[in-house]
Amino acid sequence: MTSWSGKSRGGKFGYRFFISLLKYTNIKVTYFFIKFVALYFLIVSDKTSSKFYFKKILGYNRLKTLLGIYKNYCLLGQVLIDKISVLSGLEKTFTFDFEGESFLRQMVQKKKGGLLIGAHMGNWEVAGQLLKRLDIKINIVMYEAEQKKIKELLENNMVKNDANIISIKDDFSHLFKIKEAFNNNEMVVMHGDRFLLGTNTITMNFMNKSAQFPTGPLYLASKNNVPVSYVYALKKSATHYHFYATKGKVYPYPAKIKNRKQELTNMVQDYINSLESIIKKYPLQWFNYYPFWEEEKI
Repeated sequence: MTSWSGKSRGGKFGYRFFISLLKYTNIKVTYFFIKFVALYFLIVSDKTSSKFYFKKILGYNRLKTLLGIYKNYCLLGQVLIDKISVLSGLEKTFTFDFEGESFLRQMVQKKKGGLLIGAHMGNWEVAGQLLKRLDIKINIVMYEAEQKKIKELLENNMVKNDANIISIKDDFSHLFKIKEAFNNNEMVVMHGDRFLLGTNTITMNFMNKSAQFPTGPLYLASKNNVPVSYVYALKKSATHYHFYATKGKVYPYPAKIKNRKQELTNMVQDYINSLESIIKKYPLQWFNYYPFWEEEKI
């Protein structure tokens, strides 16, 4: 399977353009303009992976697939605008429902730190800002290419970001920072639905087709004996989000080599079950634009 390159869709110009629109107009006007931007990308972008997702995974026909891709692009643009709004201190623009917040508070009370695993579903940045309610230091793990782009844009546009960012680097120095965060009883958040070439993965059945998932995040949590919760923030309407979090679970460290693969499989299966349930509820809000399933490389 082709691995993810470490870069997300969307260039600096697009981010700057949306930030400018938000500054000088309002969210409703920006949402309206998003429709035309989405139409442009629908025409010029490589839709191979999106077509596979809507046709082969969701079972959409040709017309419904095209409409699904367009709606997906529109939602991606809206999520970007929402992210900028929240990071700019405009949280009052949005309303939220919290499902499972008590689970996260239980993790905080145990003072063991914790790992929160999400996906490229809904609005991850909004979820990160909402975690400030827990009154605990939050560390967001992301790839260095993403971190540099986001940091520059936020600084240039005076957008605040209270969370600490841990960049994934080739020298694996990020692993020491993650361990340090756990030792300080802090929360670490990262995605579990992408991986870079050379990282450890396992092939699993996901949405009835084979796909690879990284084992590193869950292995790291088990090694440090910290609880894991799967978290998502999904857009329910123009200005309303629903936040999901599962009950924290501590996975025993797979010390024996002969049993390690099976134990890691069981861990990843929990994540897959969680992600599948969210995708089925919000199929248009999964923003993964690269060959994800094994069948796509054929």
